[in-house]
Amino acid sequence: MFILERKNGQFDMIAKTLIKRQSGINIGPAFTRWRELKDEEGFFAQCCRGSVPAKLAFRHTMASTVSPVTASIFVPSPPRPAVWPPLDFALGALACCAACVFTNPLEVVKTRLQLQGELRAAGTYQRHYRGVLQALWVVGCTDGLRGLQKGLSVGLVYQGVMNGVRLGSYSYCEALGVTSYHGGSVLSGAGAGALGAFVASPAYLVKTHLQAQTVEAIAVGHQHNHLGASSAFVTIYRKEGLLGLWRGVNGAVPRVAVGSAAQLATFTSAKQWVTHSQWFGPGNWLTALTAASISGVAVAVAMTPFDVISTRLYNQPVDDFHEGRLYRGFWDCMLKVCQAEGLLGLYKGMGPVFLRLAPHTVLSMLFWDVLREQTVKEQQGPGSG
Repeated sequence: MFILERKNGQFDMIAKTLIKRQSGINIGPAFTRWRELKDEEGFFAQCCRGSVPAKLAFRHTMASTVSPVTASIFVPSPPRPAVWPPLDFALGALACCAACVFTNPLEVVKTRLQLQGELRAAGTYQRHYRGVLQALWVVGCTDGLRGLQKGLSVGLVYQGVMNGVRLGSYSYCEALGVTSYHGGSVLSGAGAGALGAFVASPAYLVKTHLQAQTVEAIAVGHQHNHLGASSAFVTIYRKEGLLGLWRGVNGAVPRVAVGSAAQLATFTSAKQWVTHSQWFGPGNWLTALTAASISGVAVAVAMTPFDVISTRLYNQPVDDFHEGRLYRGFWDCMLKVCQAEGLLGLYKGMGPVFLRLAPHTVLSMLFWDVLREQTVKEQQGPGSG
């Protein structure tokens, strides 16, 4: 509570029972700024009479002098500056495509490890891939350096469409203030992720087929033998129709919904925590990097079982009735994997999943955050701050 005390025709502001000393909040700049105000008596009188401009000026003065940590204690954090939705869509797509270029080799290895030993007990199949580094070496030696970037073109399409919709939708929820409510960040992230996964499902289907495809000596899972990305789209459409391009979407939607909720919610919360901790200066890119690193761990833990199921559903062969030959759907796949491979089968490839998701999360969220901040600065202009 603030008390205004009259001394020699002027008002000095003192704080009484503001907060315990242990909190370490520095309110000194507020007092200094208050004393520098011209015509304190007139200013205070306007506030007491209920002058709206004076009240707003008082609030602006105090907000500009008290540290961000202090302000966050007494008032809710303001929503992030809004970015034009189509532009935010493009920024999200660009950020995740840039991250995909670096992490696609890990995506290839992750797909192979998750398909290895499909519906077979441990020890009953030949293990071509025994870890991330060994798998990268085997793929590189057998398929060449181009083999490590299999499915990159359609992967970029998937990342651009899915994450453009996902991050753009989440940003729109932020602008509406939905994420400021309790649980709003998680629900917004899940909804945005589910929408993005549905729209981009055909691209993920083809990407999975191409990344699983290799020579017989190290092949795992069903081999679709597509000639390329465009050929795969045409082949699937001719054999299964338009709905065939969305086969496996029932595994993709919960996968991305869970991963997106974990990523966006933890990134937002972690960034606020790091910012309030004042580890780095205002606008420092290390704040986004630290928050993205924390988010990557959460995504890997929450998303791996859904990722395994999604990969299996997308890559399975289909019969003449366009039905999956191995799994009837999400829950059937989960039960069969647990029965044949044990509960740990759902965490098959946990190592590469984390090694792929963590850097991808770090890079995509970092690129997206930096691009959005730069865009907001340019929209505000040099004279608006």
